[in-house]
Order: sequence, then C-alpha cells, then structure tokens
Amino acid sequence: MPALSVDCRVRWGDLDALGHVNNTVFFRFFEEARIALLDRIGLRAQREATRTGPILAATSCRFLRPLGFPDDLRCEAWVESIGNTSFVVAYRLVSAAVGEAATGDSVVVNYDYDAQAKTPLPATVRAALEGLTAG
Repeated sequence: MPALSVDCRVRWGDLDALGHVNNTVFFRFFEEARIALLDRIGLRAQREATRTGPILAATSCRFLRPLGFPDDLRCEAWVESIGNTSFVVAYRLVSAAVGEAATGDSVVVNYDYDAQAKTPLPATVRAALEGLTAG
C-alpha cells in the first residue's frame, strides 16, 4: 500500500519520435511523488532553516509498459528503508490506459550544504519517514 500518490498526465511534449513517452520522463513522474513525500516529512522546509536537506544520490526505473498520449497516471511512493543519513523511496507508476507501467526507487541523502557532506537524519524527519513505510 503506497504512503502517498500523485496524479500526473502525459503531455504531448513527453512523446518521443516513436510516439511513446520518452524514458527520461518516467523519472519526472517519480520526481513529482518524491517531492510530495519530501514536503510531507518537512525535509525540504528544513533546508531553508538549517542549510541541510535532501539530495538525490541514486535513482532507477524498471520500464514495464510503454505509455502514450493521452493518459492519466498515478505515481505511488513509499519509504522502503531508512538509514542513518539516507532513505530509499520506492515508486509504482500506474496508467489508466495500460495499468502498471513502471517501478523504481531513489536514494535520498540528508546533506549539509555548507560542509558539503552527508549528515544524520533529524529525529523528527526519521519519525515522519517511519510513518510513510509500506508496512
């Protein structure tokens, strides 16, 4: 069960020369869900106050079905695991037209922008992350 979901739409400009959604666009759909998750746990707002915040360390996508235009999508996201300085967000992209279209994940690191180094996740962020696991 996803912790949150974000509705997305395939735009005409998302298509490649072969008439399906370009593979890079899938990462934008994942990004929409990841930003919603970061906002929910307060990690993006923390950056302004403390100069620490999220930075993307890695991301991946497993393309299951091609997408076309028009289409309505739902990108589901949840926290898969939590470390000392990072956590993994998992994704599932579901199309109204073709069903499950992609899955993926991202590693997000809590980063000190002044020291240019990773830093431990604050207790409040960790507690919020624990509430967003698939459980």
